[in-house]
This record gives sequence, structure tokens and C-alpha cells, in this order.
Amino acid sequence: MQNILSSSLLSRNLKIKIYRFIILPVVLYGCETWSLIFREERRLKIFEIRVLRRICGPRRDELTGESRKLRDEEPNVLYSSPNIVRVIKSRRMRWVGHVAHMGRSVYRVLVGKPGETRPLVRPRLGWEDNIKMDFQGVGFGL
Repeated sequence: MQNILSSSLLSRNLKIKIYRFIILPVVLYGCETWSLIFREERRLKIFEIRVLRRICGPRRDELTGESRKLRDEEPNVLYSSPNIVRVIKSRRMRWVGHVAHMGRSVYRVLVGKPGETRPLVRPRLGWEDNIKMDFQGVGFGL
């Protein structure tokens, strides 16, 4: 896809549509059940910025006429959709509503708490912990 996204034969709008309708669904497949840590969120943001930079191409400086790489904020101005981490969080919160309607047994399977005790080491953040943080980030406390 790198050659297609950096091609000068395609318009920027077509490249953004390719990113939005082909690349993003592949990257975000099953993201409703992911339990992301900060490092993974950062890597997803970096991926998105790299793809958008490739789509937009180098920017010419008005004063010197030299081409330069786009800064992190500039592709976001050209691509008005929310960033990839926000999309993941919104999909995860929407999935919580579906799970809540399914019943308690489905919830226990999804969360993975069969009833045994936890180890003494600090546990990794699970899906349920990420959902609580997502709701707190929106301003809806659980």
C-alpha cells in the first residue's frame, strides 16, 4: 500500500478514502476486545501519523521553497476524522453495551474470571480496567 499512498497519480481525497475504508478496518479488526497499554496506544498513533504523512506528501516551505516533512499536527488538520485511539475507545464502549445486554455468563467469559485466585504479582490491565478508564476519560464514572 505504500506505493499507492505515495503515488502522485491519485488525488489526496482518494488516498484518504483508501485509508479510511481499506486500511483502518484491517488495523482495527477486533479492537473492541483489546486491552491496550500506553505503549500500544503510542504505536498506533505513530502508525496513523506515518500513513497520513505518506498520503499528504512533503510540504513546501513558502519562504525557502524547500520541501520538509509534515509535523505531527498538520496531517490531523488535513484529515478531520478522530484519531485511531479515540476510535478504539468509542468502539470498546459501544461493545460494552452489547455485552451488558447479553447476560452475566457471556460477561464472565469475556472478562475471563473463572473464579480462581489472582497471583501475588501486579496483574496486567485487563479489558474491564480499560473500559473503566475509557468511561472516566469521557467523564462518565463507573
